[in-house]
Amino acid sequence: MLIFPDYDSPSALKAFLESRGMGMQKKFGQNFLINAGARKKLLDSLNIKAGDEIWEVGPGLGVMTRDLLERGGRVTAFEIDRGFCAVLRDFFSGNPDFILVEGDVMKTWKETGKDFLSCSVGKPFFFGNLPYNIAASLMADFITSMFLFDRALVTVQKEVALRMGAGPGSGDYSSFSVLCTRFYDVKCVMDLAPGNFWPRPNVVSRAVLLEKKAVPAVCSDDSLFFALVRALFVSRRKTIKNNLSAWLSTKTKNEVTACETASFMLQYAGIAHNERAENLSPEVFCSLADAAKEAGLG
Repeated sequence: MLIFPDYDSPSALKAFLESRGMGMQKKFGQNFLINAGARKKLLDSLNIKAGDEIWEVGPGLGVMTRDLLERGGRVTAFEIDRGFCAVLRDFFSGNPDFILVEGDVMKTWKETGKDFLSCSVGKPFFFGNLPYNIAASLMADFITSMFLFDRALVTVQKEVALRMGAGPGSGDYSSFSVLCTRFYDVKCVMDLAPGNFWPRPNVVSRAVLLEKKAVPAVCSDDSLFFALVRALFVSRRKTIKNNLSAWLSTKTKNEVTACETASFMLQYAGIAHNERAENLSPEVFCSLADAAKEAGLG
């Protein structure tokens, strides 16, 4: 039986990896959180109870996996690194509350969550020290698939975290902000300087707690909402009328019709033609999606 390495010691982690002929792979954005106090604070913030289902992305060598299991969680861990997968199997394969999903989570999560997607069972909680290169894409993929966690705790690059919780008019406000803040209350748990990790990243990280809103902004067609949000942030400096007309012209193949439809939609939603997407709340985007539906789109 393998003994867990000292997760607080870079030298011990390095020795453990070398003993198995492994190394850190930069392409996967691997960084271990070596601050035990920070790890405890993160898990406390997730506030899981015995029997809770948790999806963990990027378990690495299993330090948080171990603690999630010790707290009574039932963990489904998504890991892309084959060496880490072998370690996780050695550590946890005998635990009935542990499931390992090998491969790229961007490609594996929907198959794993097909029962959740069909709404036949409740959603799990989500936990992850997310690789910086996939964090926003993965969270956006969950949201646009309407796979909404009751509670999610993610550690991401601070700039990504700022966009997650930004409000209209903020310099950090983006299409990603609209997606996150429509469905979640976003709260900063803690900032983590590079020294909290091994290897040290070149950026400051932030842990963010997302709690699903009891009453999110509602629209009649979520697919139209998602399409509009993407389209209207394509060019931030352009007015909403120009971006909307450009998007509609790809639908109608007629610039005049597109311009007329854009005017109708903006009037329907009560939005000035010279407004910009960065100033619109998720509720206003929902109204605009309803206007698109009324105009025969979707």
